[in-house]
Amino acid sequence: MGSPTGAQRQFPSGAAYAEALQHTQLCFDHPELKGARPELTKLGLPRAISGAFASVFSLTSATSGRRYAVKCFTRHVPDQETRYKAISSRLAQLDPAELSQPWNLGFEYLPDAIGVGPERYPVLKMEWIEAVTLSAWLDDNHTDRFAVDRLADRFEALTRDLSEHEIAHGDLQHGNLLVANDDTLRLVDYDGMYVPALAGLGGTERGHRNYQSPMRGNDDFGAALDRFSAWVIFMSLKATAADPALWHRLHEPSGEFLLLTEEDFKNPGGSTGLQTLLAHPDPTVSGLADQVRSLAFQPLDVLPPLAHAIPKQRTAATTTAAASVPPTAPAASTGGLPGWMTGHVPPQTAPPSVVPSTTSPDSFHTRTPLDVVTAALWPLLLAATALMIAAGFPVPLIGAGAPVIVAVLITAFARNRRVERMQSRAVLTRLTDELAQLEDPVKAAEKLRKDKAKFDAAETKRTAAYPQAQDKLTAQYHAELKEAEKRNVRKQRDIDKKIDGLSEELRRTLAKALADKQTTYVRDQLSRRLIAQSPPHGIGPTLAARLAAEGIRTAADFTGYRPVQNSSYNSTGAVLVLSSGRVANVQGIGEAKAIALDIWRKDLFASAVARQPTALNAMERQQIERDATRRRAQLNDQRKAVESGTEAARKQARKNLEDGQERLSRENTLAGDRARQQRQEFGRRTVALQQNSAIHKTLSASRDAAKLRRRGLSYACYMRFLYIGR
Repeated sequence: MGSPTGAQRQFPSGAAYAEALQHTQLCFDHPELKGARPELTKLGLPRAISGAFASVFSLTSATSGRRYAVKCFTRHVPDQETRYKAISSRLAQLDPAELSQPWNLGFEYLPDAIGVGPERYPVLKMEWIEAVTLSAWLDDNHTDRFAVDRLADRFEALTRDLSEHEIAHGDLQHGNLLVANDDTLRLVDYDGMYVPALAGLGGTERGHRNYQSPMRGNDDFGAALDRFSAWVIFMSLKATAADPALWHRLHEPSGEFLLLTEEDFKNPGGSTGLQTLLAHPDPTVSGLADQVRSLAFQPLDVLPPLAHAIPKQRTAATTTAAASVPPTAPAASTGGLPGWMTGHVPPQTAPPSVVPSTTSPDSFHTRTPLDVVTAALWPLLLAATALMIAAGFPVPLIGAGAPVIVAVLITAFARNRRVERMQSRAVLTRLTDELAQLEDPVKAAEKLRKDKAKFDAAETKRTAAYPQAQDKLTAQYHAELKEAEKRNVRKQRDIDKKIDGLSEELRRTLAKALADKQTTYVRDQLSRRLIAQSPPHGIGPTLAARLAAEGIRTAADFTGYRPVQNSSYNSTGAVLVLSSGRVANVQGIGEAKAIALDIWRKDLFASAVARQPTALNAMERQQIERDATRRRAQLNDQRKAVESGTEAARKQARKNLEDGQERLSRENTLAGDRARQQRQEFGRRTVALQQNSAIHKTLSASRDAAKLRRRGLSYACYMRFLYIGR
């Protein structure tokens, strides 16, 4: 029955296959599957395990009693039969004794095996294994640290098996890794598997998203396909073995991942799970997490194989002791220090009260003799002026006022000589001087605000620059690793090509050596046949001598003849072709005798060829093979040297990263110390400003009070004091 081409063909659904499998006697022709009993659901229908490309059913053969997993395809896969044949052939070549564990399961691709409606479709008949998925096994055994750690090592051994045989599974994940009863691993689902015979074909799938690198594309299909997912699974197992609590902390029940998901790989900086692992105190956990993070954005073909590049464990993270904070002083002694400064500045005592040592007087007390004289002077001078005017003395107007002016001046002098006036003047001068010595609180506060704003902007820039500098170092580290890996891959590929060509080179060398030996033998045999001793027909002693004179003594001295037209005699002659390529015209040797010589030589040549050696002797062969072995050893040494150079480059890149991180950390610590000192200085300035403001306020109030009290010492008050005593 014909069927549409694969590209156009529509495959049945899982439900359609389940319906057909209710009658295995009819839908199958294969003897092991015909009449097989499917595992049933509670509803009595064949139980299906469905995936993206197929549904898998469990069937027990009616003839052998063996149980099989039968995969029925629900989608078209390009070159499906070719792929499975190549995979089956490659897996069949594996020697079970050389594998770390029996991880590969037998399968058989059966084209047109199952009938669904009028069409027939291929199935994959696989060996059934009693096992549980990796995630289910971890649900039950994650607290058994020894068992989990042992399983991690077995997984690493499995990946080594794959790598050594240039095989990639293509979809390493918890559902395709089964743990058998003896705690060894089994691989299932070979749909996307790569084997060397499939080189050149594209991949059929991209694998489970929670196990694949963000860099994996549709065109990635080669032996390096599993490297990222291998690191993810190995890290998850080792982390769980080191700290079983991580399983409940990072894994979700029935989650389609182990500890990390696709989002953790795409955004490591914002990943809570990855940051938890990176900050873990166990160096194995943090080291492997750092490795996974560094590999997430590298091309697959430069990722190191898990089997050959287990990273060095990171040293335990350095812990920084918290600086002790001195107990804060009571609020009363901080002078109103802001809360954010508490602990950053030394405790401050309350600002001292600024009280003038002498209270400014506001009145006069106890008249002095000068006061009495001044008081008496005013009436006398006024009376004298009145008498002069009454007596009719001609006194100018200004002259009449002279006594008053004198009295005013004397009174002013006497007032200024009063102790109260001098005390008031001294207090006011002192207060004014003290205020002049103090910084303007408003200007000081504005300057402090600007300085703090400038500092805060610089600190914001510095704290933002620190992680950027770390990221730059990490990016440089990854770039150096990538370049080293590319260089390593390129050189290793060149060396591998040379190693792969050694067998052909040995074959050619052996063939050439045999050809050289045969040529030498034939020439030796020809050189032993002298023309003079066994001349060909028609060649007598005279002609033999003439031939010898031209250097032709044996069958080895010439290779044939060449006809020559003799125009003088209108006849055909001949010249002999020497072994050197030169021609010789021997007198007496015409075309007939040249033909006779050529036939004689050819007979001898054929006889020698028939007797020539057909193989090299043991010594000759061993010498050539020793040279080939030496060449192989040299290439292997070169390969090791390249790997050593790459490892040295990795170590140097790591050292550069660690040195850079140490330098950044040291600079950041010093900058942090300077920032703390600056904050303390701001705190000190804040307290000083508060104290200065209080002093300034007190002095200003005292000066204003002194000015107010000074009014009680005015000229009018002094005049009143002179006559009434207060």
